[in-house]
Amino acid sequence: MTGRSGRVADSTGNWVDGFAPEWSRPYLRLARLDRPIGSWLLLLPCWWSVGLAAVHANAEVNVWHTVLFFIGAFAMRGAGCTWNDIVDRDLDNRVERTHSRPIPSGQVTVAAAAGFLVLQALVGLVVLLQFNDFTHYVGFASLAVVAIYPFMKRITYWPQIVLGLAFSWGALMGWPALFARLDPPAILLYAGAIAWVIGYDTIYAHQDRDDDALIGIKSTALLFRERTKPMLAICYALAVLLIALAGWSAGAGVVFALGLAVFAMHLAWQIIRLDIDDPENCLAVFKSNRDAGLILFAALALQAAFPRA
Repeated sequence: MTGRSGRVADSTGNWVDGFAPEWSRPYLRLARLDRPIGSWLLLLPCWWSVGLAAVHANAEVNVWHTVLFFIGAFAMRGAGCTWNDIVDRDLDNRVERTHSRPIPSGQVTVAAAAGFLVLQALVGLVVLLQFNDFTHYVGFASLAVVAIYPFMKRITYWPQIVLGLAFSWGALMGWPALFARLDPPAILLYAGAIAWVIGYDTIYAHQDRDDDALIGIKSTALLFRERTKPMLAICYALAVLLIALAGWSAGAGVVFALGLAVFAMHLAWQIIRLDIDDPENCLAVFKSNRDAGLILFAALALQAAFPRA
Protein backbone atom coordinates (compact mmCIF):
# COMPACT_ATOMS: atom_id res chain seq x y z
CA MET A 1 0.00 0.00 0.00
CA THR A 2 1.25 3.46 -0.84
CA GLY A 3 0.86 5.23 2.46
CA ARG A 4 -2.28 7.23 3.12
CA SER A 5 -3.61 6.92 -0.42
CA GLY A 6 -4.42 3.23 -0.06
CA ARG A 7 -3.52 2.70 -3.70
CA VAL A 8 -3.08 -0.82 -4.98
CA ALA A 9 0.54 -1.54 -5.89
CA ASP A 10 -0.04 -2.03 -9.61
CA SER A 11 -2.57 0.77 -10.04
CA THR A 12 -1.58 4.42 -9.78
CA GLY A 13 -2.59 7.70 -11.37
CA ASN A 14 -6.15 6.65 -12.27
CA TRP A 15 -9.46 8.44 -11.76
CA VAL A 16 -10.23 6.52 -8.56
CA ASP A 17 -7.05 7.73 -6.88
CA GLY A 18 -7.43 11.26 -8.15
CA PHE A 19 -11.14 12.10 -8.14
CA ALA A 20 -13.35 9.55 -6.34
CA PRO A 21 -14.55 10.40 -2.80
CA GLU A 22 -12.20 8.98 -0.19
CA TRP A 23 -14.83 6.69 1.37
CA SER A 24 -15.62 5.07 -1.98
CA ARG A 25 -12.10 4.31 -3.12
CA PRO A 26 -11.61 0.91 -1.42
CA TYR A 27 -14.88 -0.34 -2.92
CA LEU A 28 -14.07 0.99 -6.37
CA ARG A 29 -10.72 -0.79 -6.09
CA LEU A 30 -12.51 -4.00 -5.08
CA ALA A 31 -14.56 -3.69 -8.28
CA ARG A 32 -11.32 -2.96 -10.21
CA LEU A 33 -12.75 0.29 -11.55
CA ASP A 34 -9.27 1.72 -11.07
CA ARG A 35 -8.13 -0.93 -13.57
CA PRO A 36 -10.99 -1.36 -16.06
CA ILE A 37 -9.08 -3.52 -18.54
CA GLY A 38 -10.62 -6.69 -17.10
CA SER A 39 -14.12 -5.29 -17.54
CA TRP A 40 -13.35 -4.54 -21.18
CA LEU A 41 -12.04 -8.07 -21.68
CA LEU A 42 -15.23 -9.49 -20.15
CA LEU A 43 -17.35 -7.17 -22.29
CA LEU A 44 -15.74 -7.81 -25.67
CA PRO A 45 -17.00 -11.40 -26.21
CA CYS A 46 -20.49 -10.05 -25.43
CA TRP A 47 -20.11 -7.44 -28.14
CA TRP A 48 -18.63 -10.00 -30.54
CA SER A 49 -21.71 -12.14 -30.01
CA VAL A 50 -24.01 -9.15 -30.61
CA GLY A 51 -22.10 -8.40 -33.80
CA LEU A 52 -22.14 -12.01 -34.98
CA ALA A 53 -25.89 -12.24 -34.37
CA ALA A 54 -26.42 -9.04 -36.36
CA VAL A 55 -24.38 -10.46 -39.25
CA HIS A 56 -26.48 -13.62 -39.29
CA ALA A 57 -29.73 -11.64 -39.10
CA ASN A 58 -28.67 -9.21 -41.87
CA ALA A 59 -29.39 -6.39 -39.45
CA GLU A 60 -27.37 -3.63 -37.85
CA VAL A 61 -25.89 -4.16 -34.39
CA ASN A 62 -28.49 -3.80 -31.63
CA VAL A 63 -27.32 -0.67 -29.79
CA TRP A 64 -29.53 -1.31 -26.76
CA HIS A 65 -27.96 -4.73 -26.31
CA THR A 66 -24.45 -3.26 -26.52
CA VAL A 67 -25.34 -0.74 -23.79
CA LEU A 68 -26.85 -3.41 -21.55
CA PHE A 69 -23.82 -5.65 -21.93
CA PHE A 70 -21.52 -2.72 -21.15
CA ILE A 71 -23.28 -2.09 -17.84
CA GLY A 72 -23.57 -5.78 -17.05
CA ALA A 73 -19.94 -6.57 -17.81
CA PHE A 74 -18.63 -3.85 -15.53
CA ALA A 75 -21.02 -4.84 -12.73
CA MET A 76 -20.33 -8.56 -12.96
CA ARG A 77 -16.59 -8.18 -13.38
CA GLY A 78 -16.66 -6.11 -10.19
CA ALA A 79 -18.69 -8.79 -8.43
CA GLY A 80 -16.35 -11.50 -9.66
CA CYS A 81 -13.26 -9.61 -8.51
CA THR A 82 -14.83 -8.97 -5.12
CA TRP A 83 -15.55 -12.70 -4.77
CA ASN A 84 -12.01 -13.50 -5.90
CA ASP A 85 -10.55 -11.10 -3.31
CA ILE A 86 -12.65 -12.59 -0.51
CA VAL A 87 -11.50 -16.10 -1.38
CA ASP A 88 -7.87 -15.11 -2.02
CA ARG A 89 -7.36 -12.65 0.83
CA ASP A 90 -4.69 -14.75 2.54
CA LEU A 91 -2.84 -15.50 -0.71
CA ASP A 92 -3.02 -11.87 -1.81
CA ASN A 93 -1.30 -10.85 1.41
CA ARG A 94 1.73 -12.92 0.40
CA VAL A 95 2.19 -11.54 -3.14
CA GLU A 96 3.97 -8.22 -3.68
CA ARG A 97 1.60 -7.01 -6.42
CA THR A 98 -1.60 -7.86 -4.52
CA HIS A 99 -0.88 -7.38 -0.81
CA SER A 100 -2.17 -3.79 -1.01
CA ARG A 101 -5.62 -4.82 -2.26
CA PRO A 102 -8.47 -3.52 -0.06
CA ILE A 103 -9.14 -6.68 1.96
CA PRO A 104 -5.59 -7.86 2.84
CA SER A 105 -4.53 -4.26 3.52
CA GLY A 106 -7.45 -3.74 5.93
CA GLN A 107 -9.27 -1.05 3.93
CA VAL A 108 -12.43 -3.19 3.70
CA THR A 109 -13.71 -5.95 5.98
CA VAL A 110 -14.80 -9.30 4.56
CA ALA A 111 -18.39 -8.61 5.64
CA ALA A 112 -18.44 -5.23 3.91
CA ALA A 113 -16.93 -6.79 0.78
CA ALA A 114 -19.64 -9.48 0.80
CA GLY A 115 -22.34 -6.80 0.99
CA PHE A 116 -20.73 -4.93 -1.89
CA LEU A 117 -20.62 -8.17 -3.90
CA VAL A 118 -24.37 -8.60 -3.45
CA LEU A 119 -25.00 -5.01 -4.55
CA GLN A 120 -23.00 -5.47 -7.75
CA ALA A 121 -24.68 -8.79 -8.46
CA LEU A 122 -28.08 -7.11 -8.15
CA VAL A 123 -27.06 -4.58 -10.80
CA GLY A 124 -26.07 -7.47 -13.03
CA LEU A 125 -29.41 -9.16 -12.35
CA VAL A 126 -31.37 -6.06 -13.34
CA VAL A 127 -29.43 -5.95 -16.61
CA LEU A 128 -29.96 -9.66 -17.29
CA LEU A 129 -33.72 -9.34 -16.75
CA GLN A 130 -33.93 -6.97 -19.71
CA PHE A 131 -33.32 -9.90 -22.06
CA ASN A 132 -35.50 -12.85 -23.04
CA ASP A 133 -36.00 -15.91 -20.85
CA PHE A 134 -33.54 -18.11 -22.73
CA THR A 135 -30.79 -15.52 -22.19
CA HIS A 136 -31.69 -15.46 -18.48
CA TYR A 137 -30.92 -19.18 -18.25
CA VAL A 138 -27.64 -18.81 -20.12
CA GLY A 139 -26.59 -15.94 -17.87
CA PHE A 140 -27.43 -17.74 -14.63
CA ALA A 141 -25.45 -20.79 -15.78
CA SER A 142 -22.26 -18.70 -15.80
CA LEU A 143 -22.37 -18.26 -12.03
CA ALA A 144 -21.12 -21.79 -11.36
CA VAL A 145 -17.96 -21.18 -13.38
CA VAL A 146 -17.37 -17.80 -11.72
CA ALA A 147 -17.79 -19.34 -8.27
CA ILE A 148 -15.16 -22.07 -8.72
CA TYR A 149 -12.54 -20.04 -10.58
CA PRO A 150 -10.64 -18.63 -7.53
CA PHE A 151 -9.99 -22.16 -6.27
CA MET A 152 -8.54 -23.52 -9.51
CA LYS A 153 -5.06 -22.03 -9.13
CA ARG A 154 -4.66 -24.10 -5.98
CA ILE A 155 -5.19 -27.42 -7.76
CA THR A 156 -4.22 -27.12 -11.44
CA TYR A 157 -1.64 -25.45 -13.66
CA TRP A 158 -4.50 -24.66 -16.04
CA PRO A 159 -6.68 -22.18 -14.11
CA GLN A 160 -6.63 -20.08 -17.28
CA ILE A 161 -9.00 -22.60 -18.87
CA VAL A 162 -11.59 -21.94 -16.17
CA LEU A 163 -11.03 -18.21 -16.50
CA GLY A 164 -11.53 -18.66 -20.23
CA LEU A 165 -14.85 -20.40 -19.61
CA ALA A 166 -15.95 -17.50 -17.40
CA PHE A 167 -14.57 -14.51 -19.30
CA SER A 168 -15.76 -15.83 -22.66
CA TRP A 169 -19.30 -16.47 -21.48
CA GLY A 170 -20.50 -13.29 -23.14
CA ALA A 171 -19.94 -14.98 -26.49
CA LEU A 172 -22.94 -17.13 -25.58
CA MET A 173 -25.09 -14.15 -24.56
CA GLY A 174 -25.44 -11.76 -27.50
CA TRP A 175 -26.69 -14.46 -29.89
CA PRO A 176 -29.60 -15.71 -27.75
CA ALA A 177 -30.41 -12.10 -26.82
CA LEU A 178 -31.47 -11.74 -30.47
CA PHE A 179 -32.58 -15.26 -31.44
CA ALA A 180 -33.61 -16.79 -28.05
CA ARG A 181 -31.51 -19.88 -28.80
CA LEU A 182 -27.91 -21.02 -29.16
CA ASP A 183 -26.59 -22.08 -32.57
CA PRO A 184 -23.20 -23.37 -33.81
CA PRO A 185 -21.80 -19.91 -34.68
CA ALA A 186 -22.15 -18.80 -31.06
CA ILE A 187 -20.57 -22.03 -29.78
CA LEU A 188 -17.63 -21.62 -32.16
CA LEU A 189 -17.23 -17.99 -31.09
CA TYR A 190 -17.22 -19.10 -27.45
CA ALA A 191 -14.52 -21.70 -28.11
CA GLY A 192 -12.40 -19.15 -29.95
CA ALA A 193 -12.77 -16.64 -27.14
CA ILE A 194 -11.64 -19.26 -24.62
CA ALA A 195 -8.43 -19.82 -26.56
CA TRP A 196 -7.89 -16.04 -26.67
CA VAL A 197 -8.39 -15.72 -22.90
CA ILE A 198 -5.98 -18.56 -22.14
CA GLY A 199 -3.37 -16.73 -24.21
CA TYR A 200 -3.73 -13.27 -22.75
CA ASP A 201 -4.11 -14.45 -19.16
CA THR A 202 -0.91 -16.48 -19.49
CA ILE A 203 0.80 -13.20 -20.36
CA TYR A 204 -0.80 -11.56 -17.32
CA ALA A 205 0.24 -14.41 -15.02
CA HIS A 206 3.91 -13.92 -15.84
CA GLN A 207 3.85 -10.77 -13.68
CA ASP A 208 3.46 -12.91 -10.54
CA ARG A 209 5.36 -15.98 -11.69
CA ASP A 210 8.08 -15.91 -9.02
CA ASP A 211 5.76 -15.09 -6.11
CA ASP A 212 3.26 -17.70 -7.26
CA ALA A 213 5.96 -20.37 -7.35
CA LEU A 214 7.00 -19.52 -3.79
CA ILE A 215 3.52 -19.77 -2.28
CA GLY A 216 2.26 -22.69 -4.36
CA ILE A 217 -0.11 -20.95 -6.78
CA LYS A 218 -0.30 -22.64 -10.18
CA SER A 219 -0.70 -21.06 -13.62
CA THR A 220 0.06 -21.64 -17.28
CA ALA A 221 2.87 -19.07 -16.91
CA LEU A 222 4.64 -21.48 -14.57
CA LEU A 223 3.73 -24.45 -16.73
CA PHE A 224 4.90 -22.96 -20.03
CA ARG A 225 7.88 -20.87 -18.81
CA GLU A 226 10.35 -20.66 -21.72
CA ARG A 227 7.79 -22.29 -24.03
CA THR A 228 5.36 -19.42 -23.50
CA LYS A 229 5.69 -17.87 -26.97
CA PRO A 230 5.11 -21.14 -28.89
CA MET A 231 2.15 -21.94 -26.63
CA LEU A 232 0.73 -18.46 -27.14
CA ALA A 233 1.07 -18.98 -30.89
CA ILE A 234 -1.01 -22.16 -30.59
CA CYS A 235 -3.68 -20.48 -28.42
CA TYR A 236 -3.96 -17.42 -30.61
CA ALA A 237 -3.96 -19.41 -33.86
CA LEU A 238 -6.74 -21.60 -32.49
CA ALA A 239 -8.67 -18.48 -31.46
CA VAL A 240 -8.41 -17.00 -34.95
CA LEU A 241 -9.40 -20.28 -36.62
CA LEU A 242 -12.45 -20.84 -34.43
CA ILE A 243 -13.61 -17.22 -34.73
CA ALA A 244 -13.17 -17.47 -38.50
CA LEU A 245 -15.39 -20.56 -38.53
CA ALA A 246 -17.93 -18.72 -36.38
CA GLY A 247 -18.03 -15.82 -38.81
CA TRP A 248 -18.21 -18.07 -41.87
CA SER A 249 -21.04 -20.15 -40.41
CA ALA A 250 -22.95 -16.95 -39.57
CA GLY A 251 -22.63 -15.71 -43.14
CA ALA A 252 -19.91 -13.09 -42.72
CA GLY A 253 -18.03 -11.86 -45.77
CA VAL A 254 -15.00 -9.87 -46.86
CA VAL A 255 -15.30 -7.06 -44.30
CA PHE A 256 -15.20 -9.53 -41.44
CA ALA A 257 -12.33 -11.44 -43.05
CA LEU A 258 -10.23 -8.29 -43.36
CA GLY A 259 -10.96 -7.32 -39.76
CA LEU A 260 -10.10 -10.81 -38.57
CA ALA A 261 -6.79 -10.58 -40.42
CA VAL A 262 -5.97 -7.35 -38.56
CA PHE A 263 -7.00 -9.03 -35.29
CA ALA A 264 -4.66 -11.93 -36.07
CA MET A 265 -1.79 -9.57 -36.87
CA HIS A 266 -2.33 -7.83 -33.54
CA LEU A 267 -2.08 -11.14 -31.72
CA ALA A 268 1.11 -12.00 -33.63
CA TRP A 269 2.54 -8.59 -32.70
CA GLN A 270 1.84 -9.37 -29.03
CA ILE A 271 3.89 -12.55 -29.20
CA ILE A 272 6.78 -10.78 -30.90
CA ARG A 273 6.77 -7.89 -28.43
CA LEU A 274 6.37 -9.99 -25.27
CA ASP A 275 9.20 -10.25 -22.74
CA ILE A 276 8.11 -12.68 -20.05
CA ASP A 277 10.89 -11.53 -17.72
CA ASP A 278 9.68 -7.91 -17.72
CA PRO A 279 6.47 -7.45 -15.65
CA GLU A 280 5.79 -3.99 -17.10
CA ASN A 281 6.05 -5.38 -20.61
CA CYS A 282 3.71 -8.26 -19.70
CA LEU A 283 1.12 -5.84 -18.33
CA ALA A 284 1.31 -3.59 -21.41
CA VAL A 285 0.97 -6.52 -23.83
CA PHE A 286 -1.90 -7.96 -21.79
CA LYS A 287 -3.74 -4.62 -21.83
CA SER A 288 -3.36 -4.35 -25.60
CA ASN A 289 -5.93 -7.12 -25.95
CA ARG A 290 -8.66 -4.54 -25.48
CA ASP A 291 -7.57 -3.00 -28.78
CA ALA A 292 -7.45 -6.42 -30.42
CA GLY A 293 -10.98 -7.16 -29.23
CA LEU A 294 -12.31 -3.81 -30.40
CA ILE A 295 -10.81 -4.43 -33.85
CA LEU A 296 -12.77 -7.68 -34.12
CA PHE A 297 -15.99 -6.08 -32.89
CA ALA A 298 -15.59 -3.27 -35.42
CA ALA A 299 -15.18 -5.85 -38.17
CA LEU A 300 -18.40 -7.61 -37.13
CA ALA A 301 -20.31 -4.33 -36.78
CA LEU A 302 -19.17 -3.13 -40.21
CA GLN A 303 -20.02 -6.48 -41.77
CA ALA A 304 -23.50 -6.21 -40.29
CA ALA A 305 -23.85 -2.67 -41.65
CA PHE A 306 -22.68 -3.74 -45.12
CA PRO A 307 -23.99 -7.31 -45.45
CA ARG A 308 -23.18 -7.64 -49.16
CA ALA A 309 -19.52 -6.77 -48.73
